Parts: sequence; C-alpha cells; structure tokens
Amino acid sequence: MTALELLSPARNADIGIAAIDCGADAVYIAAERFGARKDAGNPLSEVERLCAYAHLFGVKIYLTVNTILSDEEIDQVHEMMLRAQEAGVDAFIIRDMRICGWNDIKVPLHASTQCAIRDVETARACEQAGCSRIILERQLSLEQIRTICSAVDCEVECFVHGAICTGYSGECRLSEYLSGRSADRGECIQACRSLYDLEDAEGRILVRNKALLSLKDYNLRNRLEELADAGVCSFKIEGRLKNTSYVRNVVRDYSIGLDELVNRRPDDYRRLSWGVVEGGFEPDTRKTFNRGYTELYMDGKRGKWSSMDAPKSMGEAIGTVRQLRREPGHGMQFSVKPLQRGLELRNGDGFAIAVADGVTGFRGDVCEGLQVRCKDVPDLREGMTLYRNINTAFEKALETRLCHREIPVSLSVRIHGKYVLELCARTQDGRELCSPFHADVETAQNRERAEAMLREQLSKRSGVYHFSVDEIVVETAGSSLPLLSASTINGIRRLVAEDLQALIPAGSGSSRESLSAAERGRVFRPGRDKPAADGNSELMRSKYCIRYELGLCPKHQGAEPTGPLFLVNNGRRFALHFDCKACEMTLSPSQK
Repeated sequence: MTALELLSPARNADIGIAAIDCGADAVYIAAERFGARKDAGNPLSEVERLCAYAHLFGVKIYLTVNTILSDEEIDQVHEMMLRAQEAGVDAFIIRDMRICGWNDIKVPLHASTQCAIRDVETARACEQAGCSRIILERQLSLEQIRTICSAVDCEVECFVHGAICTGYSGECRLSEYLSGRSADRGECIQACRSLYDLEDAEGRILVRNKALLSLKDYNLRNRLEELADAGVCSFKIEGRLKNTSYVRNVVRDYSIGLDELVNRRPDDYRRLSWGVVEGGFEPDTRKTFNRGYTELYMDGKRGKWSSMDAPKSMGEAIGTVRQLRREPGHGMQFSVKPLQRGLELRNGDGFAIAVADGVTGFRGDVCEGLQVRCKDVPDLREGMTLYRNINTAFEKALETRLCHREIPVSLSVRIHGKYVLELCARTQDGRELCSPFHADVETAQNRERAEAMLREQLSKRSGVYHFSVDEIVVETAGSSLPLLSASTINGIRRLVAEDLQALIPAGSGSSRESLSAAERGRVFRPGRDKPAADGNSELMRSKYCIRYELGLCPKHQGAEPTGPLFLVNNGRRFALHFDCKACEMTLSPSQK
C-alpha cells in the first residue's frame, strides 16, 4: 500500500499550522536564509514550533535549502542544517549535492525542482548522489513522469497546483540578466510577468504590450489518481509567498481529492499522516488567487497555456456590465448580468476587467443585489466581462469557519470487581495504552443512566490534545457500574489523552544511510548554465512556445514561417529560438 502525501507551502509557522488543520500531510518552509524565497524566511524557533504541532498528527516538515551555495557559505549552511535537524525537521529540500556528503545530517534529503529534473539521467544522478526523493520539473507529460518513476527507486514528488515558471526550473537566468537579482538566490523579479512587444526581423510590431511569457496557474486536481498510479507519492502545492486564506482553500480542496482517492481504492493507497478534518468551509479554488488554470503538458499535447492578457489574478467571471451610469464627483454605478443564477455581491467585493495593457481592478464600495456603486473606473464599459477576484463572503468563511483536525480514538471500558475501572485506548495511528483507575464510590442504581453518563463524558473532545472518540465499548463481565460524577469522568478522559499524547514520537523516525568516501567525492551540480545552439547564452528554455500560442506554429498549426522573432521590453531585446525537434522555445539576449 502506498502512502500519499499532500505537501503544502508555508510562508511562516502559522500558515503551516493552518495547512495542517486543513489536511496537509507535510509542509515545506524556509529558515532565515538559503530557502530560494528571500521574503519567506523564518527563525528556527518558529520552525521548531511548527514541527512540534505537525508531529502530533504524523505530519512531516521539510526545510528548503535550495539556493545555489557559494564555497564561503557551506559552513554556515551546515551549521544551520544541524540546528534545524535538532529542531525536528523531517527532511531537507536541497539543490547543492555537496550536502549529501555530510554524514551528520541524518534526516532524508530531497532533490529540489531547481535541480532541473526532467529526464531519467538527471533523476538517477540525484538519487545516486544520496537523495531519497526527487521533485520533478512541472513541464512534463504524464508519460514522462511515469518513465522517470519506473527508472528510480527513490520517492517522486510532483507539483499539482500553483504558479508555473515559464523557463525550466533551475535554468532560468532572465531575472539575473535584467536586474542582477538571481532566481538561484531567491531574488527572482518575475520578469515573465512583465509586458513585452513581439517584433519580427524588420522591426515590425506583431503584438504590443502583452505579458507574452506569463503562464496560467497549474491545476491537476482531476489528475491525482493518474499521477499516483504513475508512481508519484507526494503532491505539491506551490506558494510559499501566498497568504493564509489561499493555503487553507487549496489544501482543503486537494485533501478532499486525496481522501476520495483513498476511499475509492483503500487496498492501494492511504494518507501519510493521521487525523480527521472536521468542520470548516467549502473549498473553491476558483475563488482564490489564480491567473486561470491549465494542466500544461500533462497529456503530451500543446494547448493555450498563456495568461498574456492577465498576468495577475482575474478571479472568476461572474457576468457582464450593464446600465452603467457615471456621476461626476460621485463615482459610478452599474448592474451585473450574471452568468449563473444565485450570484450574490457583498460590500467590499473586488472586481477586475481585462484592458488593453493588462488588468484593471477595483472595489465595490456598496453592493446591493446585483447593483454596484464605486469610484469611477475610466476603462469600464457596458458589455465588458466582469470578474470577481475578491469574494468577501468567501474570505470571511475562510477566516471564521475554521477546520479542526483530530485523531480518532477507540475506547474500551472494563469494570473489574467493585472498585477498579480500566480504560484502554487505541488511536488511529496504532498507539495503545490501558490505564486502571480506582473507583471507591457507590454502585450505580440505574445502570443505563450511569452508562449513558460514562459514554457522554468520555465522548467529549479533549481540547489541546486533539483527540476525538469514534467508538466506546463498555465491558462489565457481570460487575456493577460505579456511580462516577461527570467531573471524575472528565478527569479520567484528560489523563488518558495526556498519556496518549506522550506516546507521539518527536519526529518521523526516518533517516538516511551514510555515504561512502567515494560517494562523497562525487559532486553532481544539476541546473547549471547551458549554451544555446548558436553560441549565445540561454536565459530561458521552455516547453511553452509563443509561436504556438499566437497561432504561428508551422509544425502544429501549418502557419507560414515567421522568420526571426524578438521580445522587447524597455529597450531590452531578446531573441526567440524555436527548437521544433524538441518542441521547445529558448530566449537569449539580442542586439538590434
């Protein structure tokens, strides 16, 4: 049976805890440095706090150490990893394979997606270097994923949701070229979301002022079973810079998806962690940040992957604008013709429209029914499609209707003689204990009433101990029930919960085998610069193709050859190269 893991991002410990409460099996987070997201660092004390909470449910915590490291930083990284290991992290996500030679790092090492793992050769190299898990490139087909999974013995992790880098992970130099801020050091300026003109060799502008390199967001919610059958065990959500509401919504949705898979095929799959999520909100990933969704190259076929018209979050289309009236000095008002019945607008809802140079957003100050009053938005016109990118009612539900996670416990109550009550507990994850209690009290005259009292008080939730009783068996073997007060039974329940929690292991218990001296001598550094075929330095290589996106592909769409094409942004010019044999596009510096 394969254990399936839903892996959530966490900008900080509180977001990590929210993800765990919503059903995450693992969380990845960064320490203060070396985590490939400069604005998502955390002191190790916070990482330790997250580990303590996670391990209550068997949830694992992975620390990202996936920047390119200089020789001067190696000792600092080593010291930090030793302290993080002591704090309870269950694995490190790494890029620099020199780390694999440190035998005092006992927890598993996972090869980051920044290692540019998109073929069997690279996957095997990372495994042989000492990684117990590889994290795949996003621009792969299901067949490619299946081939890699079958070629290695280590675990395979795959992204399933969130933003997509246009260039292959770990090989994009566009940010560093433009600004000196390297994506390999966690400082990417997200140049793929910027606006560009597309020019031909004669300088004619074919497309003006579009985010031509911007991709939609990944969404493989409907492909989880296929990925699991292919050999993927960890399903990763992107977004260490995202807020709490985003993480809650996406994690809950994918957790439900994995639960459905496990319930449908219980002989094949189980969830990695423990506990049952109760209560909360109804997730809907259409209502949280997205640039539109795509499954990218999952079926090995090209599609419309670009978000060039809306590189920011548009939200969900809710209707069209009508009855627009502008009142000079007083803003404007309009009504919405809904796309679906039941649309409800609330004060403060955020709206967006597509305009020539991207997206214009605004707030609805007063929303009554389908009527909206707000400040004047000059670009708004009747007939435009209106999107809602902030749903205040949904956001309020995310903040107030919180999920809670508890570990189911089965209780067996045995009465020995007149004065001894023994309570045996077994948790979902297999911990067991039996605790005898001396009950020097009167015998209950009304047995049914006393047993009902016992069941009612033992069934109550155990507060900070995160246990819930799903079954109670009372065995008396002919003995009478003692007459116990509600407070006494509650005290017994709290003591048993406290003893159960004490049995929770401090960590996952997993470790890696030490490497031999020969293995320590092998340094594999994936994801380094590769020269372009024409000798220019590649800034980006991608499965995404601008020619295909614009209907200009001679291979798939039968279009006439365009000749050389160039992207231009603020005086910077980049040449596009099209490797039709590999069906890839590259981007390199160009001088006019």
